[in-house]
Amino acid sequence: MSVTQALLGPLLASGAPKPLITHYDDATGARIELSRATTANWAAKTANWLVDEIDLEPETPVSVSLPAHWQTVGVLLGAWWAGAHVTDEPAGAEVAFVPAADLARGEGAHVVAAVGLDPLGAPARGLPTGTADYVSDIRVHGDDFSPITPVAGDSPALLGKSVDEVLELARLRAGELGIGRDDRVLSTLDWTLPGGVVDGLLAVLAAEAALVHCTHPDPAKLDKRRADERTTVELGL
Repeated sequence: MSVTQALLGPLLASGAPKPLITHYDDATGARIELSRATTANWAAKTANWLVDEIDLEPETPVSVSLPAHWQTVGVLLGAWWAGAHVTDEPAGAEVAFVPAADLARGEGAHVVAAVGLDPLGAPARGLPTGTADYVSDIRVHGDDFSPITPVAGDSPALLGKSVDEVLELARLRAGELGIGRDDRVLSTLDWTLPGGVVDGLLAVLAAEAALVHCTHPDPAKLDKRRADERTTVELGL
């Protein structure tokens, strides 16, 4: 069972419409909220694109060089659902997911996928020929994903750590960080690989909690955000 199936399965079974990811960008004033079901749809579209268009096979390296963002959730969960080995090294990777504003970070990958990081999911504009536009390309793919080949627990998932090791670490960190079921976690952590992604995303999902993430956080807005979002745990603040 993949990282994504193990984490999303319980969340969907216990309340698919519940909010899962709320993303703020204080530099732009943007706020977007994704339910558990919508998050799973984005991940499924990503996985279907990787398998159908890229012919990705389990254990194939996929590079992810993206900031904390709701679109990054879809990229990571989709890659793991397809059985990819997520790395931070584009050279030799089948696909490198990079910000549309910094395509050079994908140099050396077979396919560079530009992620626009638009608050509302608008396509990236003005991309060079041969660069995939993540948002546009995945939209035509299905909202459900069924892996052709089951992902084994000993398959590499994150910088050499296996699926089972990543899940064990996420659950361990959830306990150490004090994240419990149905908590609302307010976070400003960067999603560096591997520690930032484990603490800032996977531990939250493993605990069956919800994430409220702030990019470019404005300290003057944090108290209001705590009250508005009714957050119960804080990371990075």
